[in-house]
Amino acid sequence: MNGKLLPSSRNCFVCGVENPVGLKLKFFLVEAGLVEAAYEAPARFEGYPGVLHGGIVASILDETSGRAFGLSEEQPRFMFTAKLEVIYRKNVPIGKPLRIVGKAIKDRGCSAEGWAGIYDSDTGDLLAEGKTILANVPQEKLKEISEEEKIGWQVYPDD
Repeated sequence: MNGKLLPSSRNCFVCGVENPVGLKLKFFLVEAGLVEAAYEAPARFEGYPGVLHGGIVASILDETSGRAFGLSEEQPRFMFTAKLEVIYRKNVPIGKPLRIVGKAIKDRGCSAEGWAGIYDSDTGDLLAEGKTILANVPQEKLKEISEEEKIGWQVYPDD
């Protein structure tokens, strides 16, 4: 994958490196406002036979759209999703390579609009997309988690 490897946390469902049931996605900053990840979903996340569960699809889109707003190791910007609109265009397959893309659409200071898409790596087809409205995590909440050790926010080298 091209780009700079972005930090992850220890326990996040989507990116957490120590979450035993998580997806363990690794995100790369391709350019300002554009992130990508590669993923091949295992059968344990199946909904219908051969198809990634819609809730997992939504989780991937949710995380990816927020990542486009600069979750750097040096100066992370933590946001939560205020609204997520998902469009399921085609079934997202289990066991096939996927390309996941996140884009920063509009930054409004305390809030932002993002977009994410899941593509079939072989055909380039857009399988699912999500539009989000994101809000900054309040300062008082950030103080509670500001010690990086609590969430393990760092770049983890490849295994």
